[in-house]
Amino acid sequence: MNKFKNLILVTLIILSFGYVTAQEKQSQIGEKVEPIVLQVMKSYELTGLAIGVVKDNEIVYAKGFGVKNIETKEPITTKSLFHMASVSKPFSATAIMQLVEQGKVSLDDPVVKYLPYFKVEDERYKEITIRQMLGHISGMPDVSNYHWDKPEYDDGALERYVRSLTDEELIAAPGERFSYSNMAFEVLGDLIAKVSGMSFEDYVKKNILDPLEMHESTFLKKKVSPKLATTPHVMKLKTVVSDIYPYHRAHAPSSTLHSNVLEMCNWAMANMNKGTFKGKIILKPESYDILWEPAKLNNGETGRAGLSWFIRTYREIKTVSHGGGDVGYRTYLIMMPEKSTAAVVLSNCDFAPTGEITIAALFTIMGLEPPPIPKTPIRALISKTIAEKGIEEAIRLYKELKENHPESYDFSPRHLNRLGYQLLGMERVTDAIEIFKLNIEVYPKNANCHDSLGEAYMTNGDKENAIKYYEKALELDPKMESAITALKKLRKKD
Repeated sequence: MNKFKNLILVTLIILSFGYVTAQEKQSQIGEKVEPIVLQVMKSYELTGLAIGVVKDNEIVYAKGFGVKNIETKEPITTKSLFHMASVSKPFSATAIMQLVEQGKVSLDDPVVKYLPYFKVEDERYKEITIRQMLGHISGMPDVSNYHWDKPEYDDGALERYVRSLTDEELIAAPGERFSYSNMAFEVLGDLIAKVSGMSFEDYVKKNILDPLEMHESTFLKKKVSPKLATTPHVMKLKTVVSDIYPYHRAHAPSSTLHSNVLEMCNWAMANMNKGTFKGKIILKPESYDILWEPAKLNNGETGRAGLSWFIRTYREIKTVSHGGGDVGYRTYLIMMPEKSTAAVVLSNCDFAPTGEITIAALFTIMGLEPPPIPKTPIRALISKTIAEKGIEEAIRLYKELKENHPESYDFSPRHLNRLGYQLLGMERVTDAIEIFKLNIEVYPKNANCHDSLGEAYMTNGDKENAIKYYEKALELDPKMESAITALKKLRKKD
């Protein structure tokens, strides 16, 4: 009996050392990562954020920062659920590959073989294949209005949406070029539902989420636990709770996954293990050779993505990633399969630099020199100045800081661009025009700046100036889809 007691005591001691080691590992990683997170949260005035890190098939760090809601002040934890936005897409791609493995679909089959009611205003739609939709080379346009303000929750929402696309026009021949399309993924989601005989959400839950122990994760807003839910926040010259929640069941395949950092770490491990998680197999390893191979265009060149995933090389390290952004949320997942390392960052602010935080955290953990931590965006200061002193003082301050203190703030054109769109959303169109004009003054060769000013003028009913700046955007970037589409609409009205 004494020998048995001694054996138990030794076992408990060994286990306790293992537990301490795990705690120490979490602490050591926290010492490296938390200064980055806290500095960015302060600079960007973020409401909330959660981060998870995987190394060698183990969650080595996970923590929540900030609050779920600036009004209730309830803290974010590692179990807090975030709207994942476009990080949803690889789940749809995985579901398609499962159906491929089962022999129920073929990637190079035309979509209409499985969805005979799928149709757009261009006969070439009949040629579009499943593979082309997954790789964003189908020629399908993107969604212009998600109708987050008019959500639908019923089982028929997705099919109704696909049937409603008959007036849409292709923006290119199938396979001609890369063009990111949420719309294409909605079609794929409906295809999954019809081939499997289940709703899209039920299929993914049964065949992906449950096997990966992602039990709190869901594509259905009504299934999100109120105790774990976060609230979206937007910038309207100051951070506020969004009036709109980004949910509409028609957009589930591209956008409506809800998850937390712990369960997204499970997802990362399953993918880095080529489809296996704790002995459960969601995909065969060879399917990843297809998913992670850049999609090929008709001319033999490669597009900018694999099948849903973005495949890049960062400092000679292969990365597999996807980011997401919708009203009130920003998310990012990146994996370095060759290093058995991954990280995910989720925020309930749609202006959070989640990609930069994720990459900085990964490189810090691996002992590599991380990219510079993002500086304070000039948008934050200019927003406050507009609110307190008006647009003229804000523009004066921007020019003064840009000339005399260029090292103190991030003056990237995207920050003024976001501010301009915030003002448009607040129906302060005249102020938005002034901000976009300032951006062009500073960045005259930036096509996106001209495109944004064109949109502001179009919103203001100034067709002449709208055409002028859209044409300038195309002069700088002949492939800018938003300008091409806008000019078609403007010229149709002649």
